Amino acid sequence: MSTKCRATTSKWLNEEEERAWRAFRRMTIAVQSRTAHDLVSVGLSEPDYEVLSTLVESVDCTSTLHAQAAKMGWSRSRLSRQAARMEARGLIRRTPDPADGRGCLLTLTFEGREVLRDATSTHLGSVRRHFADLLDPEDLAALTRIASKLE
Repeated sequence: MSTKCRATTSKWLNEEEERAWRAFRRMTIAVQSRTAHDLVSVGLSEPDYEVLSTLVESVDCTSTLHAQAAKMGWSRSRLSRQAARMEARGLIRRTPDPADGRGCLLTLTFEGREVLRDATSTHLGSVRRHFADLLDPEDLAALTRIASKLE
């Protein structure tokens, strides 16, 4: 058995890795900025739409702040600040969590459901225009395969 230390992987990206990383970053930024721009036309920010579209998936359109933040991959403080802005606009309601005195429940309001309903067709059209329609079935399959490795 050899007593030599095994070489560690370089911290630097090789040329192919760097090219792929930069392409990935440019792609995600381009698609996100374009779809966010289209949401502005219906009065929503990308974070607004993310909160509404994930909250509507919860039972009774209600979730704890903690669970919602985890589902979205956000910090609780980020979601709390976003929720305060959305509550001021009547899109969601925050109430104390009876199961956790320090927490709160987020509930989608009727107005929030209406705004989400109106925004969904704009958002889906944007995703189609800036993403799905630009890719062929093989591209979509490759992206799905790659994403499953990175999740």
